[in-house]
Amino acid sequence: MAEYDIAVIGGDGIGPEVTREALRVLDATASVFGFKVRRTEYPFGTDHYLKTQEIFPESAFSEVKQKRAIYLGAIGDPRVPVGLIEYGIIAKCRFELDLYINLRPVKLYDSSLCPLKDKTPEDVDMVFIRENTEDAYSGSHGFTHKGQHHEVAVQTMVYTRLGVERAIRYAFQLARERNKKRQVTLIDKANAVRAQDIWTRVFAEVAKEYPDIKTDHAYIDAACMWMVKNPEWFDVAVTPNLFGDIITDLGAMVQGGMGIAASGNLHPGKVSLFEPIHGSAPKHAGQDKASPVAAIMAVSMMLDYLGEKRAANAIEEAVITLLRSKRLKGVGTGVHRGTEVGNMVVAEIQGATARV
Repeated sequence: MAEYDIAVIGGDGIGPEVTREALRVLDATASVFGFKVRRTEYPFGTDHYLKTQEIFPESAFSEVKQKRAIYLGAIGDPRVPVGLIEYGIIAKCRFELDLYINLRPVKLYDSSLCPLKDKTPEDVDMVFIRENTEDAYSGSHGFTHKGQHHEVAVQTMVYTRLGVERAIRYAFQLARERNKKRQVTLIDKANAVRAQDIWTRVFAEVAKEYPDIKTDHAYIDAACMWMVKNPEWFDVAVTPNLFGDIITDLGAMVQGGMGIAASGNLHPGKVSLFEPIHGSAPKHAGQDKASPVAAIMAVSMMLDYLGEKRAANAIEEAVITLLRSKRLKGVGTGVHRGTEVGNMVVAEIQGATARV
């Protein structure tokens, strides 16, 4: 029997409660499909920091490096400076574990969730590959005359050939594995941000190695427009970090909102991190009204990455079935109790398996 050792960080706000429901689904799925998950839960987040002044100590981080995956609920809290906990946990993982792929599926599970007129699940089924360690988020920034009226703030966009090429190559390989439109779209702004010409050139070079994959290109402003007007045009898209951060949230709304979207921060073949993309929503914490659907879909992505593809598909199919049958009436805060959603997904996975 396969066993997987994972780290769990529930984090802040609604993070611990959506994580609780997601882990219930994980346990039920493991039982049904015959594998084991060993979990090490870590207390890191704002509450822990306020009590101990500790964010993510190196002793714990060394342990996490040895796991198969990291599951993160949500982080962020207005009681501490903006970015303190985020940089101490999520950015630490992304940069020190070199999680160079941000994998963001944008898939519509039921037409009722889509804010776009007349769009169906057949129209919204794409994956964004966001380069995850470079660009304006690389940490190259500074201030001169800080706090004075003539203050200057500088943030540098950084692109390396290694970083660009490995993201683009991952996108082409994924388009081949998905075997749908077999198309990769490069999204950049190389006409204005001239440093992004490296993306144009490397994309053209890598494309020659994948003659079976079609290519397309859109500048980021046009891509946002086409995402709304014609989402069916997209299959796999690859984009620099900053633009990827923006357009994937647009994608989340097209698929039904932040309450359903999940992501993977990957270093293929090594420990990687999975999370719902929504924030910690501290004002809703402890009320059991935050939807755990995105957190549950993050478990599905984690299992797919670990090689338990049947289990991953079973979770996704359970959510789809519940939404299309209207037993799960949307994924917004307050639509269902969080525990109610967890119960429904667990029961659907167990029931669907029993019916096979």
